[in-house]
Amino acid sequence: MDRELVVVIDFGGQYNQLVARRVRECNVYCEIYSYKTDLAKIKAMNPKGIILTGGPNSCYEEGAPTCTKELFEMGIPVLGLCYGAQLMQLVLGGGVEKAPVREYGKIEVLVNTNSKLFSGVSPTTVCWMSHNDYISKTAPGFEIVAHTADCPVAAAQNVDKNLYAIQFHPEVLHTQEGTKMLSNFVLGICGCAGDWKMDSFVENSVKALREKIGGGKVLCALSGGVDSSVAAVLLSKAIGSQLTCVFVDHGLLRKDEGDEVEAVFGPEGPYELNFIRVNAQERYYSKLAGVTEPEQKRKIIGEEFIRVFEEEAKKIGAVDYLVQGTIYPDVVESGLGGESAVIKSHHNVGGLPDCVDFKEIIEPLRDLFKDEVRKAGLELGIPEKLVFRQPFPGPGLGIRIIGEVTAEKVHIVQDADAIYREEIAKAGLDKSIGQYFAALTNMRSVGVMGDERTYDYAVALRAVNTIDFMTAEAAQIPFEVLQTVMSRIINEVRGVNRVFYDLTSKPPGTIEFE
Repeated sequence: MDRELVVVIDFGGQYNQLVARRVRECNVYCEIYSYKTDLAKIKAMNPKGIILTGGPNSCYEEGAPTCTKELFEMGIPVLGLCYGAQLMQLVLGGGVEKAPVREYGKIEVLVNTNSKLFSGVSPTTVCWMSHNDYISKTAPGFEIVAHTADCPVAAAQNVDKNLYAIQFHPEVLHTQEGTKMLSNFVLGICGCAGDWKMDSFVENSVKALREKIGGGKVLCALSGGVDSSVAAVLLSKAIGSQLTCVFVDHGLLRKDEGDEVEAVFGPEGPYELNFIRVNAQERYYSKLAGVTEPEQKRKIIGEEFIRVFEEEAKKIGAVDYLVQGTIYPDVVESGLGGESAVIKSHHNVGGLPDCVDFKEIIEPLRDLFKDEVRKAGLELGIPEKLVFRQPFPGPGLGIRIIGEVTAEKVHIVQDADAIYREEIAKAGLDKSIGQYFAALTNMRSVGVMGDERTYDYAVALRAVNTIDFMTAEAAQIPFEVLQTVMSRIINEVRGVNRVFYDLTSKPPGTIEFE
């Protein structure tokens, strides 16, 4: 598929995915590659522009991530951010040193609005700084186009060579006009048309899948989450009944979720595909009996899913292709894309292949971020309720129940979670909170209900705001909303006599409650 490309070269910065997302918000396609990627490979992609990310190192230290001078001599516009800006200056003959004053947080930056990079930006603008080093001397041919009270080179440019260096982070939302700056680079300086949109992605993908698969048979493991759902609908649009979707209901889904998935994808739904629902609840509960350690629970749930899927696949027989709902963060975080530390080995990048007889894996969404997957879902006509469903872990409620998983505990957390989500939506907070759910602690304590003493469980409510799910802060939910949720859970859910609100940020905690 022909499309303009901007390449993000990753030096280990925590915001690498955010840079790519911001570029895509300018309707320009963007991919992330490690700084170790061969320059010939980058050049062969024929990118319209290159962006160098931040990173945790000092670029002048031995063994620090680096690049060659040739990168800046290919005639392709280059934008260096933070570490990338310092590295650009050092490689091209400038100086980088330990800063006398470390800058961190929101800082006022004075910019030269005559620079193409800052066209339409306020002369004084608030930006997000995070650096211990600073550019002490610009490389030959560069002029300074921004500074702060403590940072003499907040931005520099070499217009003749289309090289730009920014000491701050335009990709984070704390930089008030950062999107404008990135737009100026990719649209103004790189000359991108900005015509990469979801409707063209859907149309092109359906056409490409139809051509690739031909008359082949395709098998999809459908979880009911947004990624696998969008992948399934994309395939059904392309090949119809050549697609078989297997939905394993492990009894650890949210309340009524199995029936909701079947209503959309089953025989009564609008899509032409073969839908198989496997009700494996009792099978899972028996395997999980007596197991309390979170990682062991994860392994049992994952392993059992593969066994169930394998049994169904054998009934279907050989297929030509296996579909996976891998999305771009899965690829990057599994160490297959950028340079940042591997956060997780994701079940989508290497889960099922050994147990199914197939020729090739198809991952139609592997180039998309989550928000782009949702846009594609809406474009495909998938119900909004499913498209904007809250993130849900593969092991489901198995890791939102502390200690042993039982049918009784699952029903408690399902009912409590349904009440919580209902009240959050009623309060108009459902679109503004990054992720929220109820979990069941393993704590039981004495309570009083009516004239009787109780000895029941405590439910924990979790709600976080996050940009990238790498870090998160507890959401500030109005106290009256929490009180309503507490009152309803204790009155309507048998087995619960206390409700807690979890204030822990990530780090030190995780977003999930296990």
